[in-house]
Amino acid sequence: MLACRDVSLGYEHKPLLEHLDLTVKSGDYVAVLGENGSGKSTLLKSLLGLTPPLAGTIDRSAQRAGRLGYLPQQTPAQRDFPATVEEVVLSGFLNRRGLHLAYSAKERSAALMHMGKLGILELRGKCYRELSGGQQQRVLLARALCAANELLILDEPVTGLDPAAAQDLYKTLRYLHDREGIAILMVTHDVDAALREVKTILHIGQKRWFYGTVAEYLRDESGRRFSV
Repeated sequence: MLACRDVSLGYEHKPLLEHLDLTVKSGDYVAVLGENGSGKSTLLKSLLGLTPPLAGTIDRSAQRAGRLGYLPQQTPAQRDFPATVEEVVLSGFLNRRGLHLAYSAKERSAALMHMGKLGILELRGKCYRELSGGQQQRVLLARALCAANELLILDEPVTGLDPAAAQDLYKTLRYLHDREGIAILMVTHDVDAALREVKTILHIGQKRWFYGTVAEYLRDESGRRFSV
């Protein structure tokens, strides 16, 4: 669904990450780890088609086919967005609707299904900005599922959440991956949760990257310090 082949990423011809080979297939669960400034955000922008690579090719077939949903980090202004939960969730269909001005019955039914699946159906009429951080993340996740239901890209999904809300979100992601068969690529600083939850690690370091299973990561110099 996503593939990077000998990709170099950066700005103004200055690479942050070079010669990356990455493939995300159906059923994968990938965590992207690395220090601030290592290139994680640049990678996400390139995977979403927002920033071209300096070299190499990126296959975004899932995005072109409308199978990719994205959950970004929120800004304070976005957290204060004055719309109902149902309106926010339905907005996930906007990129796939073309010139249609009104949401179809099928889209409304799918939005309700996703809200029910994520335990926020009873919040559908509430104002988004009145919700807790954990509730807002569930709303944005339901919105991402409306955009696509085969691959989710998540940018620091538990940032700003309290520990209980973070654990609830990881449980939801586990359900979507294990029961719904959705592939997930998640940028995170939560290394302990990544080692516990995901199948595969992409670690971006200074002039070096690692891509492999959790067990391989713990044997590699990038992740050996997390092995106890």
